[in-house]
Amino acid sequence: MLKVGLTGGLATGKSFVGAALAELGCYLIKADELGHQVLLPGGEAYDGVVREFGARILNPDGTIDRKRLAADVFDDPERLAALNRLVHPPVIRREEEFVAKIAAREPGAIAVVEAAILIETGSYKRFDAIILAVCGEEQQVERAVLRDGSDPEVVRARIRRQMPLDEKRKYATYIIDTSGSKEDTLRQTRAVYNLLRSIPQCSSAS
Repeated sequence: MLKVGLTGGLATGKSFVGAALAELGCYLIKADELGHQVLLPGGEAYDGVVREFGARILNPDGTIDRKRLAADVFDDPERLAALNRLVHPPVIRREEEFVAKIAAREPGAIAVVEAAILIETGSYKRFDAIILAVCGEEQQVERAVLRDGSDPEVVRARIRRQMPLDEKRKYATYIIDTSGSKEDTLRQTRAVYNLLRSIPQCSSAS
């Protein structure tokens, strides 16, 4: 069983790479989706987050307004750290449970966990390999504006608050440059997939 982390900066194309890896046969686990689940009423992080941030982050139906919560921590590192302390442990537990089930069923599988801040949180240490999706900053801005309708200056501010991609490169086993065409990104992704399949831990169990 091979456990791979997939990360990148804002709008660097990591979800596109993740989808391509899933098409090639990897099991894709999206940390962001698990984060949504643990914040739902009854989820492992719900009560703690509401206690920490107050009723102002709630929608009328009692669900957490994730945009309001994100705005609350956007420019406050201490508040962001408090949120991460509440959300990350149950997300990691869910990841590990899913990976364990895959490993029991298919020992030669490749499980890919797609997460935005694998490196910043130190979670990269839990993986056999790290894939980093990169592109130029202006491409990040253009893609985020196109995808979300965000204000370009807001996007630039978000990028400035993230670990620089050049710093993340130091932790990456494989780098996929998504600045070119989709076909070129897919070509690089297939090449990385083939390299992952050649790792003894993966190929010997398949």
